[in-house]
Amino acid sequence: MSDEFYIKRCLDLAALALGNVSPNPMVGCVIVVDGKIIGEGYHQEYGKSHAEPNAVKAVFDKHGDEAENLLKQATAYVNLEPCAHFGKTPPCADLLVKHQLKKVVIGNRDPFSGVDGKGIEKLKNAGIEVVSGILDDECRYFNRRFFTRIEKQRPYIILKWAETANGYFATKDGHQKWISGALAKRLAHQWRSEEDAILIGKQTAIMDNPQLTAREWTGKNPIRLVIDKNLQVPITNHIFNAAAKTIIFNEVKTDVIENIHYIQMEDMHFYLAQKIAFQLYLMDIQSVIIEGGANILNQFLNTNLWDEARIFTSSTSWSDGVSSPNINGNLQETVQIGNDKLSIYLNDIK
Repeated sequence: MSDEFYIKRCLDLAALALGNVSPNPMVGCVIVVDGKIIGEGYHQEYGKSHAEPNAVKAVFDKHGDEAENLLKQATAYVNLEPCAHFGKTPPCADLLVKHQLKKVVIGNRDPFSGVDGKGIEKLKNAGIEVVSGILDDECRYFNRRFFTRIEKQRPYIILKWAETANGYFATKDGHQKWISGALAKRLAHQWRSEEDAILIGKQTAIMDNPQLTAREWTGKNPIRLVIDKNLQVPITNHIFNAAAKTIIFNEVKTDVIENIHYIQMEDMHFYLAQKIAFQLYLMDIQSVIIEGGANILNQFLNTNLWDEARIFTSSTSWSDGVSSPNINGNLQETVQIGNDKLSIYLNDIK
């Protein structure tokens, strides 16, 4: 099998941890001898062992006394450079050196300053052959949340909304009126389980009284983020329940009351999108879905602070309403989800 084949297998393994390892990257590792996989593993949960030690352990679990000799003949495949620093776990590069692997094939070099070539250097200094840059673009896109946080000092930002066939986003009088169908709603809940946080503005919190949970999908709930400058959202609303951590960005107070965190910000009417993005970076929030309302979405669009947009378009039309935000991005794909059309855009203005 080719190097590309095994790196793709690394990505398949790593994807099993989507939503569980942030702010770490998703990483898989496959260990091969003579064209046969003798062990594989992936980073399953933040704070726990990385992909390489899990794969090495799998070799020992499966091959017992033969494991040490097999590892000395082996090639390890990993979609991201093995770490070279002590964090919550020891350096993975040291582990591969300890077991004297013959070769290591890498997808991406790690942009994090604590690694960034140091893992590759350790391997080479120990006499291990290193090949890097295999499926580089594919691996980078796979870990786009991680790369965005490290390189841009902000989270990966996903805009999401639903609109009618004739371009309306919400009712003019502010009362809730559902646009997309049940399948679209379930998919949106899956997305929530995959990202760190979900953000809405005050008007959406008041008018729609959303729960912002992943209740229709198996997985964790995202951190709920609400922009409420003067603390006008009633504390009886769903976002104040115990289902998930909630952060309220406001100009009034900083406080923590059980799972509700109030973060005071100054002059929220200036550069709000930039301030929110940087604050989330400081909090190690690696990805966020912004679900509205129109004002919040437009602020992130107008400042070009977004990476991906996911837009459901219904087959129904309204006679009037609030117009949807205008998206100027690269259309990646269009998928039919029940009676709704899902369009996914990437921001090609970097």
